Amino acid sequence: MMDFNEQLAELKRGSQEVLTERELTTKLKRGKPLHIKAGFDPTAPDLHLGHTVLLNKMRQFQQLGHDVTFLIGDFTGRIGDPTGRNVTRPPLTTEDIEANARTYKEQVFKILDPDRTRIDFNSRWFGPMPASKLIEIAARHTVARMLERDDFAKRYKSQQSIAVHEFLYPLVQGYDSVAMQADVELGGTDQKFNLLVGRQLQESYGQEPQVVMTMPLLEGLDGVNKMSKSLGNYIGIAESAGSIFGKIMSISDELMWRYFELLSFRPLTEIAGLRTAIGEGRNPRDVKFELAREIVGRFHGAAAAEQANEEFTARFREKALPTDLQPTTVLVGAEGMRIGNLLKEGGLASSASEANRKIDEGAVKVDGLKISDRALMFAVGADHVFQIGSRRIARLKLAARPAEG
Repeated sequence: MMDFNEQLAELKRGSQEVLTERELTTKLKRGKPLHIKAGFDPTAPDLHLGHTVLLNKMRQFQQLGHDVTFLIGDFTGRIGDPTGRNVTRPPLTTEDIEANARTYKEQVFKILDPDRTRIDFNSRWFGPMPASKLIEIAARHTVARMLERDDFAKRYKSQQSIAVHEFLYPLVQGYDSVAMQADVELGGTDQKFNLLVGRQLQESYGQEPQVVMTMPLLEGLDGVNKMSKSLGNYIGIAESAGSIFGKIMSISDELMWRYFELLSFRPLTEIAGLRTAIGEGRNPRDVKFELAREIVGRFHGAAAAEQANEEFTARFREKALPTDLQPTTVLVGAEGMRIGNLLKEGGLASSASEANRKIDEGAVKVDGLKISDRALMFAVGADHVFQIGSRRIARLKLAARPAEG
């Protein structure tokens, strides 16, 4: 049992903004279950750990007795979310949306309680909606407000086209909150504009506005860009136990704490204790083992997590890496460097194309683990042992390239 302040601290854990905390406190103190909403457009067939940041927050609300709805945006997916886009996003086909939605339904219950989770589709109210109703919704917002949105403003200023249907996306997402009478909506920081439209539309329709809680976008394996399948820096929750374990062990020690905060179910006090232990001399790699076991156990069970741990340790034991390698510093930009270019700059390959060819041949390893993804990125601060075959080996440390001028 937690007192009110402990509950509020747990709900705010890892969040970027709560708009507003005063309103959230008021809603919670009423002592009634709140209706929590988070929407996911089915744009890809699998969920990755970045998606689970929101799912973990939904789980926290569930555990405190609130009602959660996992909303699949099968209607909004047909429009295409313009967030962060400098060109119009092509809409998904109906077949893709339906297939992706099926896999989402299968995967979310690895985190959420199936008996206490409602899965809904926004086509349920938008599908039969007449055009006159959509026009009514559009009349409650202005073009000027739309152009306050950063990505729209940049495209308008640079005279890049903005399709009219893209203006509909925030309105349609916002109206979801009206249709569901949401008390709290969760979303990534990149969704803030859309979430605030939901508040405004609820007020316009005479409802109490929802609390908006934004969550950070989880960095991928490169430690720079947000986790994304298109960037190849993701960890899919449907991947094998060994693959998830190995990828988590490949992240930097600094990024590990970000993953602990946003992905771990451990209490914040326990995570603080792990930090203290490292400060007192514990090996960060041992702590990372704990994180990897927890995440793998969540999606594959405790037995699979222990087996993945043993297999990972055995690979290191059998193919022990030199411990006396002096680091070679490679200067990179703020966005990091792709592995092929890094192997070239680190002197392990004559060119990025040769490095990519070696990756395809299965001859490239990082910290003893075989790498198969050409798109793998490494961020400033990364410090790993890179190998091509059995003879070419070096410890490369990435440092920031000095700013010009």
